[in-house]
Amino acid sequence: MYTHEKKVLTQGKPLDQTGKALVLLHGRGATAASILPLARELGADNFTLYAPQASSNSWYPYSFMAPVSQNQPALDSALELVDETVKGILAQGIAGKDIYLLGFSQGACLTSEYATRHAQRFGGLLIFTGGLIGEQVDTSHYTGNFDGTPVLITTGDPDPHVPVSRVDETVKILEEKGADVTKKIYKGRPHTILEEELELARQILAGK
Repeated sequence: MYTHEKKVLTQGKPLDQTGKALVLLHGRGATAASILPLARELGADNFTLYAPQASSNSWYPYSFMAPVSQNQPALDSALELVDETVKGILAQGIAGKDIYLLGFSQGACLTSEYATRHAQRFGGLLIFTGGLIGEQVDTSHYTGNFDGTPVLITTGDPDPHVPVSRVDETVKILEEKGADVTKKIYKGRPHTILEEELELARQILAGK
């Protein structure tokens, strides 16, 4: 649970053929293998896919709204695994603007937290039901500038795990750091990904 094995599934054509990477972060209780098919639904056939695997299928033990100390050292280990994945892609000559990060639920929280700690021009961030991590958001962790990175962030209202208030707070910080954010709040939506969310994500992946 507390340190994540360096396990990352890859799928699709090699990076030197696609020139673009999509990193997918699964939710609590799920697996890297279970989130990879989402890339097909998003039409990401021309991306090289990377799906890190959380130990015991959970990135950190408690709610993302719990005090950060309660989720350590699992949280730092999870952030490190994402960072190693991204750095491995950059090391193959791919620019940050050609790296896209996607997460659902717990993976969406990890996506937003990682990206905001390493803000740069990414290809796009797809944050399906998630927000920045911590009982209170600690902005001292956040560095860099998104430089116009397109971001999709969603949640249900209400959602059993991700309150609208935290999504709103996350949007404010992302925008302050130069992201181009599309926020969607769906009344009464279950904890899932809707077709409309997929379509908005497809547009970001297509560079529209």
